[in-house]
Amino acid sequence: MEDLGVEVVVLLGLAGFLAGWVDAVVGGGGLIQLPAILLGVPGATPAQVLATNKFGSIWGTATSSVTYYRRVRPDLRTALPMAAVAYVGAVVGALIGLHIPKAAFNPVIFVMLVAVGAYTLLRPSLGVETQLRWSGHRHTAVAMLTGFVIGVYDGALGPGTGSFFVLTLVGLMGYAFLEASAKAKIANLATNLGALTVFAPGGHIMWRVAVVMAATNVVGGYVGARTAVSRGNRFVRVVFIVVVGGFIVRIGGDLLGWW
Repeated sequence: MEDLGVEVVVLLGLAGFLAGWVDAVVGGGGLIQLPAILLGVPGATPAQVLATNKFGSIWGTATSSVTYYRRVRPDLRTALPMAAVAYVGAVVGALIGLHIPKAAFNPVIFVMLVAVGAYTLLRPSLGVETQLRWSGHRHTAVAMLTGFVIGVYDGALGPGTGSFFVLTLVGLMGYAFLEASAKAKIANLATNLGALTVFAPGGHIMWRVAVVMAATNVVGGYVGARTAVSRGNRFVRVVFIVVVGGFIVRIGGDLLGWW
């Protein structure tokens, strides 16, 4: 890996903090962090980009998971089974991700974000309060199925995973945004760990970049989780829409050659 200049380290550190904050509030921090790695280390391979992004993210996700658990107390009877199968899905996805070219990243992410953003905007009452659609074993089964599917995506690509977890828990299962964010952090922690189970032994992590992003992710994750808990569901929903909209413009501009 080429030597990193001071300006690149600052860029990566700032991206790590913002990614940790956004990820803690609504998920999707990878959509800030992964492009920053691509920009800061243009010679990196796809596997190096994905592995380094995961290493940085897992520290921020772990920090926000603990903060959410202490302050929101999400029901672990749903969160833990969802996280367990999400881990397995991420391992499968990471094995796929080793063979995905860089050119495939943005188109897939763009389509998924447009769908997420449109669905949230068209349902203004979405996530204001918890109104669960299922209970008992069926509720757990739906959580596990979606956890596995999103886990595969996270292992293969990753950016936006937290947002997809939040949207699934809110739109499909009926949780309020704040409780959904708490459960999403636990599941996202598992998917990050699953991806690293594949990437780390292969020597794909760029450690100088990864350490900078891990440290700033921790700070961003802690600040973001405390902000979300103190501001509540409506704040999280607004941030969710703004972040998804920004990502759509950013990635859509890349695809159209605007930047």
